[in-house]
Amino acid sequence: MTGGAEWVLGVDSGGSGLRIALARAGSEERPSGVVCSAEPVRTGPSGIDAGHLLGQVLPAVRALLEAAGTRHVAAAAVGAAGMASLGDDLRARLPDTLADELGVRRLALAADAVAAYAGALGQRPGAVVAAGTGLIALGTDLGPSGIWRRADGWGHLLGDCGGGAWIGRAGLEAALRAHDGRGRGSTALLERVREKFGPPAELPGKLYPRTDRPAVLASFAPEVARCAPHDRVAARILSEAARNIAEAATAVCPREGDCFVAFTGGLLRLGPPLMQPLLAELTAQAPRARCTEAEGDPLDGALRIARALAADNLRFPVDGLMLHISERRSP
Repeated sequence: MTGGAEWVLGVDSGGSGLRIALARAGSEERPSGVVCSAEPVRTGPSGIDAGHLLGQVLPAVRALLEAAGTRHVAAAAVGAAGMASLGDDLRARLPDTLADELGVRRLALAADAVAAYAGALGQRPGAVVAAGTGLIALGTDLGPSGIWRRADGWGHLLGDCGGGAWIGRAGLEAALRAHDGRGRGSTALLERVREKFGPPAELPGKLYPRTDRPAVLASFAPEVARCAPHDRVAARILSEAARNIAEAATAVCPREGDCFVAFTGGLLRLGPPLMQPLLAELTAQAPRARCTEAEGDPLDGALRIARALAADNLRFPVDGLMLHISERRSP
């Protein structure tokens, strides 16, 4: 082992693929190398497919270990989209396999929102809103109660209010209203539909058969933001999105004292048309909220959780679903 250092493993598994990194346990320095895979982990009857994840992770980690001059990992954390509801196969198979193959004795399996929280705020009380195609807010006071507060994250059919798919769907509806000659339509958004998707009457046939409908809907959110400065309907959609996002953040803020709030995710790239009404809404709804810039991303969060496990100072609530911990004693 290089210099006698212990190493930890972080894995970030999301809708766009996997990122895998090895880092020193006793340091906050960023990993020297990150292995990326554009192939998302499959889901099946047992939820997230542990075999598919391991088939990508194990070869990558072995290469990283060889480059680091070591053979074992002290602790590991895997942050995965859908962990809370679809993580049974991971919880059943990963602890033993990672222990046998990599020497991992302490393993954290975390929902992607928990990894995002750890990356953004570290082990501080507060709230993190992960806003991309979907939207989920997560908060904790790190108190004796030991709970996570969650708001939304229910998917594009039941929630994710204010997320990219929500904004995109609202924009497409406004465009089709204009196409029909109904009220509350937007001719500006209708023109964007024509440029992006072609004739409006063909849109249902292009959208409904798709298995990636949330991503297709979210792809129209930037068009809504582009129209917002000169189109009242588009501006109103983003104002409503801001209200929904602020409601989610407010719902999960700790009940006492100031609440540090960080926003993460690709939706932030919409810029001032969304962020200006969002910050105004948050100030109005949660006067104790203190917006802070996210310190890192979900991969950074996975590494932070793994380092805390290795140092035996993990303070996050462990509830078995949002965050599951397993330990295997040395023989």
